[in-house]
This record gives sequence, C-alpha cells and structure tokens, in this order.
Amino acid sequence: MTHARWHATDTLAARYADGTLPESEAWSLEKHLEHCTSCATRVSHAVRAGTAGAVLGEVREAVLREALGSRPVVVGGSLPTPARETPAPTAPTPRARLWSSRVSGRFAVPGAPGRFPRLARVLWAAGPAVRGAWSLAVLVVALGAVALGYGAGVAGARPLLLALAPVVPVLGVALSYGPHADPVHEIAAASPSGGLRLLLTRTVAVLLVSLPLLTLAGLLLPGSGAPGAAAWLLPGLALTLASLALAGYVGSRAGAAVTGGGWLCAVLAPALTSPSAAPSARLAEQLSAVLDGPLAQGAWAASAVLCAAALAARRAVYDRLP
Repeated sequence: MTHARWHATDTLAARYADGTLPESEAWSLEKHLEHCTSCATRVSHAVRAGTAGAVLGEVREAVLREALGSRPVVVGGSLPTPARETPAPTAPTPRARLWSSRVSGRFAVPGAPGRFPRLARVLWAAGPAVRGAWSLAVLVVALGAVALGYGAGVAGARPLLLALAPVVPVLGVALSYGPHADPVHEIAAASPSGGLRLLLTRTVAVLLVSLPLLTLAGLLLPGSGAPGAAAWLLPGLALTLASLALAGYVGSRAGAAVTGGGWLCAVLAPALTSPSAAPSARLAEQLSAVLDGPLAQGAWAASAVLCAAALAARRAVYDRLP
C-alpha cells in the first residue's frame, strides 16, 4: 500500500505514542507521516496526550523562554505566541524561498524544475566509498591490470586480478559504513532508514561499482590458465556478506580485515611459497582449485546464503554497529 491509500487510526497512533508498536510498523508509520498531514496531526495529539506530553511541554516552554528572553509567552495549541503584538510577516527573501523549496523536496530552477535533493539523498545513501576516492581506486585497479597485461607483458595479470577482485568490495563496504567513514553516522543509524537497511544500500552501491569494472577488466586480459573473468563474482559476494555478518560481532573494519586477509592468505600464500613453479602459474592453479567448476561455485553460493541468513537473524545488532 502507498501512503495515499491508508491512514493511521487512533489505536495505531496511541500504540506508537506509548512505544508498543513493532519496530517495522513504526518505521512504516514514520515514512507515511512525511506525506500525510492529517495522520501527523493525529500522532502528535496522541503523543501529547500520553506520558511524554508533559515532558515535551516543559521542554518546549524552556526552549521558548530561553529563545525569547524575559518576554512572557503563551504556550497552547500547536504554536507558541508571544504576549506582545508582533509585526506583520514580510515576504520571504530569495534565500528563504530557496531553503523552503529544498525542504519540500524540490529544487526549483527557472524554466527547468528538477529533483536535485532526491539525487543528493541517493548519493548520501550510497555512502562515502562510492562518493569519494574509492571508485577512482577501483578504476585504477582495473586499468592497472590491463596495463600490466598488455603494456608490461605480464602473463599473470588475470590471475592477480582474480586474486584481488573479491577483496575490493569487502574493503568498499568497510569504508562505507561506521563512525570512521561517515561524520553523521550516529544520526543516520538512528533514522528509520538506518541500521541494516542503510548498510545493505551501501553494500549494493559498492557492488554496482566494482563488479562491472573488474569483470570487464578480466575479460580484456589473456587467460594464462586462470579461471574465467566472472568466476570471482560469487566468491566476492560471499566474502562481502561474510564480512557483514562478522561486523555484527567485531565491527565493520575488523570483519573486512578477517575475511579479506583470510582470502588473500588462502590464494597468495601457496603461490608465493611453492618452489616448483612460477608464482603466476601456481596462482592460476590455486585459483582454479577454489573458483572453477560447479562444486566450487556451489560452495560459494551456499556460503553466501548462510551469511545472508546470519545477517537477517541478527539484524537488530546493526543499529549499534561500531
């Protein structure tokens, strides 16, 4: 149902006011209140009629007393009114009209109305990793692999790219969520769209940037005995979900370090320590063992499903993710 097809009843407003409404229904109601004035008024009356009403009244009166100084105020209804007569309102300034248009969700450009605030919200939800230098870093990795394969004539460029590619989205997610990455993390996590929902939104944004670029780079490189260019997609998804699942216990950065470091040790250590073959050839063999064939890909798919189930089971933890 859309917000135009239903309205909050008095019972629903009362349950929201006393805190007995389930979290998912409370989020849905809060989203609906952004568009429905009548329901917002009904919920406001319910909150004021409850136990929080007296506290809100005291806080409002104290704020008004501080803002208006010694002038007496009359607190009643929906808006406080100063006791003395106030001058008639003047026409809003251009800056005020601009701010009002932004708040209402539409940025008016003469002759070309648009929705720039919506685009800004999408970019904010995508996360710092996508907005900042991380996207450029992914592009540099992809172009660097192609340059190694064709410009420098490195035969093991594709195996090296396939070894590094699954770690790239893991690092992108770690850089996208948390107080270390977002200066307004506390506010975002406390919002109805915060927590696991925001974390998954930023994970999808990271995957949408990294998967096409790295897969295309792998297609452009010579095989050199390595698996196909798309063989890393399921492992990359599974490792990303595994880092998110671990983040519920140890934090996003530590979870990314464990999963990314574990993968690199598993595929790079045998290639670097084997004296019987060239490192590039040994790396290609190691990647074939963990990426090639339906058995390996099926194991990665099962791992991704298990990690997704772990995320769903512990979704409440991500409201307080360190």
